[in-house]
Parts: sequence; structure tokens; C-alpha cells
Amino acid sequence: MVIDCHGHYTTAPKQLQAFRDEQIAALTDPAAAPPKVLASITDDQLRDSVQPQLTFQNDRGTDVTIFSPRASAMAHHIGDATTSLDWTRHCNDLIHRVCALFPANFVGVCQLPQTPSAPLANCVEELTRCVNELGFIGCNLNPDPSGGHWTAPPLTDRFWYPFYETLVALDVPAMVHVSASCNSNFHATGAHYLNADTTAFMQFLQADLFTDFPGLRMIIPHGGGAVPYHWGRYRGLAQDMKRPLLPDLIRDNVFFDTCVYHQPGIDLLTNVVPAENILFGSEMVGAVRGIDPQTGHYYDDTKRYVDAAAIDAATRAKILEGNARKVFPRINRLLRSA
Repeated sequence: MVIDCHGHYTTAPKQLQAFRDEQIAALTDPAAAPPKVLASITDDQLRDSVQPQLTFQNDRGTDVTIFSPRASAMAHHIGDATTSLDWTRHCNDLIHRVCALFPANFVGVCQLPQTPSAPLANCVEELTRCVNELGFIGCNLNPDPSGGHWTAPPLTDRFWYPFYETLVALDVPAMVHVSASCNSNFHATGAHYLNADTTAFMQFLQADLFTDFPGLRMIIPHGGGAVPYHWGRYRGLAQDMKRPLLPDLIRDNVFFDTCVYHQPGIDLLTNVVPAENILFGSEMVGAVRGIDPQTGHYYDDTKRYVDAAAIDAATRAKILEGNARKVFPRINRLLRSA
């Protein structure tokens, strides 16, 4: 089985965006009441909306996608805690409906109702609801709810500890995933995403988070940002700071996906990062949707790169399936049921 750990619902029906547009408009119009109910979306509309995902799964040889709301639309910097909670619940409920319609193709991961202006109580509640009631197997955790201004404490700060306690208690991982950038210095997918991935890794290197939470599992997407390319730099920094060796630091706690859109990038990733810490991911249909003129294939057809990498069959099986089953243990029961 091929498990894609990183897929977003980027083709949701237009009613979802209409709800969001009304919600945002009400924030600046005192006479307007924010919408509370999403316009009706039929099961047939949901089936039609995920056809691009299903087609790519079939064409590229992927069996199941770990599926979450569109990352750039989380936009935790917009509105307040009530805004974020209403928006988040609607997004997560749609993911649940898609997964119920296609249980063999999609498994849910939730968005969190983060906001710069409130603590994490709503996030604990929504994560618990999604895991225990909707059958989700993880979440996307935004290290920068401010949208590119980085006003939140580092991920290793005790501010986050109540949420980490819930992750560990539920035995689910978090993917460290920022959202839209409202800072014009940082293009969302070309800079902000990759900056966040690199920043998160450095935060983990500097502190003893995983000593406090040995069962905590964090996935750094987009191939780990700049980390694999500068693996020697981080090895050297860890050595200078008297920190653990990188393979020891990340062994049970930090994982990278394969959302890297060319063969040399995947080759580098698999050469320097331990195979046990790499999960197959594509981010489809996502950040880069075009066809590479050098290869004639879609940039985000990442399985093609993993298949061509100079690794043995056992290593490839870990990356394509085995590691995801360990990092997302709740997926095993769901796949047996499906």
C-alpha cells in the first residue's frame, strides 16, 4: 500500500469559500451578522469535488491520502477565536464527509482553531472532537498563527505543552504547517512554508521538548525546508551546542515528508535523512500544479521520484507505507475497516 501523508482539500465546493467570504466581510461591517451555517452541499457535489484527487491517486499509484483542509485557507490571523473556531469546524466537518464517502481513499487530519489572540483550549477541544468523534488521525499545527509575523512562542515553549499533552494522550502526530502569509516579504508557498519548516527544526534542535514528551511525533513537511540541504550545518550546530546527534534527536519524534518536486531533491533527502524518518507525501493538489517541461510529468508526482531513488526495496517500502503506519498508528484500524 502507498500512503500519502500530505494531501489538502484544495478542490472543495464553492459554498465553503462563500461562507468564508461572508464571515470575513462581517468582521468589518457592523450591520452584517457572520454566517453560522454553511450552504447545503450534497454528497454528489462532494464526490465531484474530489475527482481530481481520485484521478491522480489512480494515475500515480497512490492508495490512500491523509487528507486535511486547505492549509493556505486556515488563515488563523483573520478575526478572533470565534471566527477561527467556526471556520475550522466547517472545514473539518467537510473533510469528515469526504472520508466517509471514500473510506478507502481518504483518512482525515484536522485543522485547528488557532488565533494569535487566544490560548490553545479551543485547539485541544477541536482535536479531541475530531479524533474521538470523526475518526481523524492527526492535525496540522501552525507555528505562526500571525500569518508571517511570528508573534507566537517557539514550538518548544511551555505555552504549547497543554496541546502536546493532548496529542500524546490521543496518540496522534502533528504536521507543522503554516498558513497564508499576510507579510509581503514572504510568499506563502515559496518562502513562508519553507521558512517555517526550517525554523521548526532549529527550534527542536535547541531545546529538550522530546525529553519532556518522548511520545510526541512531529512531521516537518515540504521535505524539511532547507534542513536536508544544510544537514552538515545542523550537525555542526548541534555539536557546538552540545546537543544530541541529529539521528538521535529526530529518531522517534521528527519526520520529513517527500513534498520535494524534483529528483535531485529526493535523492538528497534519502541520502542524508534516516529512512525511518521519511514519509511519502505529495501535497497534491497543492502548491505546484504544473508539468515540468524537463520531464513531461507533474512536479508533484513525487512517487515517481521515490521510485527512481537509489534505495533498496525495504527502504522504499518504509517510505511509501511502513513509516506512515507508525507515525499515524490510528490509520491501521481505519484501513482494515475500509
